Amino acid sequence: MIASLRGTLIALTGTRAVIDVSGVGYAVAVTERHARELRAGDTVRVHTALVVREDDMSLFGFADETELGLFELLRTVSGVGPKSALGVLGEMTPDAIARAIADDDDAPFRAVSGIGPKTAKLIVVTLAGKLVAPTGGAPAAAAGVSTAVTTSLAAALTGLGWPERTALEVAAQVVDADPDAPSTGLPVLLRRALAQLGPARARSAADSADGSRS
Repeated sequence: MIASLRGTLIALTGTRAVIDVSGVGYAVAVTERHARELRAGDTVRVHTALVVREDDMSLFGFADETELGLFELLRTVSGVGPKSALGVLGEMTPDAIARAIADDDDAPFRAVSGIGPKTAKLIVVTLAGKLVAPTGGAPAAAAGVSTAVTTSLAAALTGLGWPERTALEVAAQVVDADPDAPSTGLPVLLRRALAQLGPARARSAADSADGSRS
């Protein structure tokens, strides 16, 4: 799995960025907001999600793990594909998304191109209780980052075969137990979660993850 890329931005067309990493050019889809901050020739680092389908492999890139976590969370909503999730993040900041969910307000999502009324309502209903709405100041921002880390960790666990509910519960426990979780790094948090889920199953999942990388 490609978790992040660091290299030279050699081309940017709309929301399609091409990043040169040691001579290999990776095409990465980014949000409109992110694209406005990028300049060809700059050294950039993006957190990435690799979406694999029968006839396509696409990379989606984000400025930080908060947006990456929200991208993965949005994709759990029925009817929201990777392009729609990217569209939401291009129009709304993470704080705006969390606020809309907390206020049970689907209007901001309906304003996003490609998101209809039914899907907008599903986003609000499905994500209710899964995000921390900002209340102003640094504590709220930190809470938002922790939520995104929890989401990313849960996504990694479900990718290794654990049920979503179990993955979310364990991910929340691991992140809550580490005050520095946002800077600890997903690989370390994942090892802790696997250990908590049980040595035998953790070993099997870790072996599967190593095999997929080889």
